[in-house]
Amino acid sequence: MLAKGARGASNAVSTAQIDLKVASIPSRPVPTSQGPASGRPGKTAAGLKSPLRPYQRQAARAIVDSVLRRKGLSFSVEIARQGGKNELSARIELLLLATHLHRDITSIKAAPTLRPQALISLQRLWERVQDAGLDAWATKENGNAVRLGRARQLFLSAEPNSNVVGHTAGLLLEIDEAQDVDTDKFDKEFRPMAASTGATTVFYGTAWDDANLLERAKQTHLEQERRDGIRRHFEYDWQVVAASNPDYGRYVLGERERLGAEHPLFLTQYSLRTLPGAGRLLGPAQLSLLRGSHAALAGPVAGETYVAGLDLAGEASRPGSEAGHDATVLTIGRVREPEAGSPLAESSVEVVRHYAWTGVAHTEIYGALVSLLRDTWRVQRLCVDATGIGEPVAAFLTKGLGGGRVEAVKLSSETKSSLGFELLSAVNGGRLRLYEAVSAECWRQLERCRAVYRPNRTLSYFVEARDGHDDYVISLALAWAAASGAGPRRARGRSDGLI
Repeated sequence: MLAKGARGASNAVSTAQIDLKVASIPSRPVPTSQGPASGRPGKTAAGLKSPLRPYQRQAARAIVDSVLRRKGLSFSVEIARQGGKNELSARIELLLLATHLHRDITSIKAAPTLRPQALISLQRLWERVQDAGLDAWATKENGNAVRLGRARQLFLSAEPNSNVVGHTAGLLLEIDEAQDVDTDKFDKEFRPMAASTGATTVFYGTAWDDANLLERAKQTHLEQERRDGIRRHFEYDWQVVAASNPDYGRYVLGERERLGAEHPLFLTQYSLRTLPGAGRLLGPAQLSLLRGSHAALAGPVAGETYVAGLDLAGEASRPGSEAGHDATVLTIGRVREPEAGSPLAESSVEVVRHYAWTGVAHTEIYGALVSLLRDTWRVQRLCVDATGIGEPVAAFLTKGLGGGRVEAVKLSSETKSSLGFELLSAVNGGRLRLYEAVSAECWRQLERCRAVYRPNRTLSYFVEARDGHDDYVISLALAWAAASGAGPRRARGRSDGLI
């Protein structure tokens, strides 16, 4: 609760007082320096809807202690996706606004983008101001700030081209989704904001690769902890969150079933395990899951549903240059619906046939492709690589098969990443298998395909030039996308009251 005339915190504030501040929020009008609060007649704050969870209070206590005692410490906070990171941040911001409302002072929060990320944080803070009944003394400013009395919380973009130089963080500097913020941008433009004031700095996010801003801060904090025993890194994986919220636990178990426990998104966002910067796309366990026991088919079986993925090769520039050239690969998959009582809740795909053409002009295989897809296999859906020279092929097939059955996929870095994540989800979940006698070239590409996890949470995968090509890998990913019905999807979480 705020006392009349409170004009900031002193170094003499007790641990008990900090615990009280973290655990509660004013439940009656806030006094001004002139005396009783003015505002809406009869306005009584209902208070915040729910208390912070134990793990949130633990991190909040350390951060608030550093701010109020002017320690100027730095912290890293990793909480499993949808586990309450943003709520924790908003509660801290609200507390600092309320305890410093008689001071001209600013706290700053930066996010990888202004819209939507930073503005979502602003809206959450504003909702908490309203929940606490303080909105009669609060205003939004310039579309990116919340002011309570004279204290202000400012929200900024950490995009590479954002202009943020010149701002000063008087109390707190927060970096949200720090794993997605450019390290140089932070060092050059955000770190100096806390230099003259000794403001506390907090890095929030989830794990990703081993070379991002959040991971750097985490390792620095762990090393400092080993030296002086002061905790600076707070990490709460999905099991910690589930202990306070059983509904969340059931949701994450469903995500683990859908994605697979070793899927990069599950490992990083829920288990908070850091990915190596580079490695194999498919490990031994995943390759084993891909090995099927079913036979290849020469043609369709009546009553079955088939889909296809088509990766288009570059055309040989001159006769005789086919050796070492990538191939146009067509993957045919049979869609299996889950049987009654099966542990699989989603459809699966069994690859039943590959076709490959090397060094052949696309125009020479138009007829063969239409015949195979429309007349032989009668595929329900085809996803085709429509990048560059693939675009006219995709247009031709759309006309030949009908637009409702063809999805032209342009392989940008983002689209290819999404395809890769969905491929991994299918493999990890046991929902994608190759026929028993799959070609040596297909298997070699799957074994040698490398993965690089980039700071912007995208996945790049490829077979290095010295090892050949990745046409079978891309064709397989496209075939799975065709089976999913709407092309590549993104893994999504859900929200609850304490995100």
